[in-house]
Amino acid sequence: MRPEPILRRKLYQEVLERLLGRIESGEIAPGDPLPSERELMEAYGVGRPAIREALQSLERWGIVTISHGERARLVVPSADNLIAQIQEGARHLLRSEPHSLGHLKDARLFLETGLARLAAERADEAGIAELRARLDEHKAALARLDEFIDRDMAFHRQVARLTGNPIFPAIIEAMFSWLAAYYRSLVRAPGAEMLTIAEHERILAAIAARDPDAAAAAMHDHLSRANALYRRFEAGGEDAGEDGRGGGGPPS
Repeated sequence: MRPEPILRRKLYQEVLERLLGRIESGEIAPGDPLPSERELMEAYGVGRPAIREALQSLERWGIVTISHGERARLVVPSADNLIAQIQEGARHLLRSEPHSLGHLKDARLFLETGLARLAAERADEAGIAELRARLDEHKAALARLDEFIDRDMAFHRQVARLTGNPIFPAIIEAMFSWLAAYYRSLVRAPGAEMLTIAEHERILAAIAARDPDAAAAAMHDHLSRANALYRRFEAGGEDAGEDGRGGGGPPS
């Protein structure tokens, strides 16, 4: 039998486990404040450092929020809160690991192709009208670089919303955040914005026609061109915009 030494746990870990138990049991509900530090110290018979370290762990995990001078409060769970917890780590990964950007682009291509398919299957008339409005706003921003990029993103957010699954828009928002620096670093290609508009029109038409295969194909073609543009930019080509689009970034 192999020896299995029992590891000594720190006091804050014991406090953390007990707090998690109270949260999981429903004793502390989302939106509720936790007991004060003094109350926790008395309840668990530990000092303030153990309490604070346990609360800070909960905050890092996105389970509670801590404001100066106030008691920690249990976070109301949402997809946005969940995704926000990994944003800084993802940015660090993109900065430090050269291959991670390519992995993220592959993931985005896979995800958004599926989202377009789901949108065509699930969208209602009101949602399609919203998507058409986002496209009209995108067209209106052709002469304004920063607005064009923002309207580009807004179109894709709406496609994600059409699925009816709140997790997808949160993931898409996170991806935009991680890729933002690369959007605005790409070379502008005069006139290429119209190609992006035409591709968005194709996506909209397929979704409005309730054609999942066509919607997925249109999105796949759109983002594949964006990925090709990324690769040319990363390779240092001065004419990186010639095969795709300008507008300060790839089609999003």
